[in-house]
Amino acid sequence: MRARVLAAAVAAVLLTVALPVPAHAGVAGRAGSARAAVVPCPKLPTPKVTRPPRPAPPAAVPEQQTVGGESLATPGLTVPPGTPAPPPVTATSWLVADLDTGAVLGGCGPHAYATPASVQKLLLAATMLPKLNPKQVVTVTRADLDIEPGSSAVGLLDGGRYSVETAWLGLLLQSGNDAANLLARLGAGSSAAGVREMNAEARRLGAWQTRAVTPSGLDGPGQFTSVYDLALIARVCFADPTFRRYALTERTQIPAQPALRKPGFQIQNENQLIYRYPGALGGKTGFTDLARHTYVGAAQRGGRRLVVTLLGAEARPVRGWEQGARLLDWGFSLPRDASVGRLVEPGEVTTPRASVSPSAPVAAAPGPAGRPAGTPHWLGTAVIGGAAALVGVLAVLFAVGRRRTRRRVRRRVAWD
Repeated sequence: MRARVLAAAVAAVLLTVALPVPAHAGVAGRAGSARAAVVPCPKLPTPKVTRPPRPAPPAAVPEQQTVGGESLATPGLTVPPGTPAPPPVTATSWLVADLDTGAVLGGCGPHAYATPASVQKLLLAATMLPKLNPKQVVTVTRADLDIEPGSSAVGLLDGGRYSVETAWLGLLLQSGNDAANLLARLGAGSSAAGVREMNAEARRLGAWQTRAVTPSGLDGPGQFTSVYDLALIARVCFADPTFRRYALTERTQIPAQPALRKPGFQIQNENQLIYRYPGALGGKTGFTDLARHTYVGAAQRGGRRLVVTLLGAEARPVRGWEQGARLLDWGFSLPRDASVGRLVEPGEVTTPRASVSPSAPVAAAPGPAGRPAGTPHWLGTAVIGGAAALVGVLAVLFAVGRRRTRRRVRRRVAWD
């Protein structure tokens, strides 16, 4: 009898403390509805390519997905109502925004995780440009030249002496990974410390889906970004007149190194937008086998300055910069007040819940009080509360059982 009573009490407790509907259930419901009604992005047919397996991205965090506005929390297309359809592209995600007002004019998967390739060098620029004197002459070390064989390099020499400005031009014109290592070391003391400062800068800007592992954008485990984050980073870069001058530089001379008996040579800007798009302000190209083609470009027209960011593109049938140019044309065709969200200001977005630590593994960090990362706070509270209530009821039942046992023992003693 006592076992049946105990089982019934336990069942009642479990029903009583069943997981409650969270206060933000309406938001979750809307997100589910949005997923069910995802508008596909216009796509160009792409050729079959051989690429490494795509790394598993971190779990989506709702608070990060809605940075800049709820309309940006979609893996599909988001554009202002009644506006012309954007042009089809091969990019897996893209975004167009106003550099001055911060308005997001439209996008495809604005907060979708993707690997950055060399457009990550913009985060290095946003982090280190304010800290370094462009006229300072520095000496390259062997560690600065520790880059993946065959990857892009400007051709700096071990023991060579170059101005910081030359290193920036090598980074932005020729996408030099050797220049990236050098600049990260100069700004923070080492390449690894430079990456930590890049991640701290991403958090300051509100780029919560960005995690740098290398200063150059060379692929590394757990390295991700999104087109929304890239727009935040690019906005900071294009606000700097020194960056704008570097980004529009068509060619420069890498100086000779007499002590090493090496001649100088000329490099040219790889970003075709500055040669072929009226009003171009510059930007950054990127490519790895894993990331595919990535691109950031900006231009001005009619008193407006727009930026386009795209990730995961193929160069056929349309090259990355051309896809960016088509999206810029589309953005300039929209009314000035058209938007689906906005770029947040630096320092505006503090730590969203369950966000990834800049220096921690992407998928392994526990949440508050040992909660697994990404576990809703209300769920942990419900489980803990339910467990506590169950323990309390069992304690009461146990105490009642003991009192009844003692009474029966006393009665037996009296009867004996």
